[in-house]
Amino acid sequence: MYYVDHRQDVVRIPPARLGPELATVLVELAQQQFEGKLVDGQSLAVMIREVKPIGEGHIIHGDGGVYQEVEYEALLFRPEIQEVVEGAVVEIRKFGAFVRFGPLDGLLHVSQIMDDRVNIDEHNQRLVGVESKRDLKVGYKVRARVVSLSLSEISPRDSRIGLTMRQPALGRFEWIQEAHRRSEERSGKKAPAAPSGKKASAKAASKEPATAS
Repeated sequence: MYYVDHRQDVVRIPPARLGPELATVLVELAQQQFEGKLVDGQSLAVMIREVKPIGEGHIIHGDGGVYQEVEYEALLFRPEIQEVVEGAVVEIRKFGAFVRFGPLDGLLHVSQIMDDRVNIDEHNQRLVGVESKRDLKVGYKVRARVVSLSLSEISPRDSRIGLTMRQPALGRFEWIQEAHRRSEERSGKKAPAAPSGKKASAKAASKEPATAS
């Protein structure tokens, strides 16, 4: 999901920003230019740091700015199909719930929230299972799986990411904990077998003939 990459690119320095504080200016301009943008169409640049100039800058005829090649360290966020993510519900709509994980939002369509028919209370930002009565509200923590992915280079925050919670070990955190407790209770109902030594002694005692006094 998150990883660090060392990259090279070009930063334009406006004439008004040229001066002795070049190192600080390069960091600021690189962050403005690259942070929040897609890298290679697959990853979102979350943070830019360790910006260093490479060689001398170049001037283009008719442009008063300086084009400076730089190398930098980028913290990237890359969601992947089938990846399990954890996040919080940030919005309830008629068609489902939006979940924020990392810097992006994914959609939980109503058909992918639970194995139950869902009633939608958009006014109170709440989804409720008809039979299970399980509910989902803004702020609730969930675990989901990425099932579809289409990142937008123009506006990464508007990327289309589809999620599902209709698989084992997925769902609202409280549902997962409840399922785990039930599993432990079912496994704990089996009575432990009697120790073989005691069982053998009981059998031997029952078969031992009584002695005359």
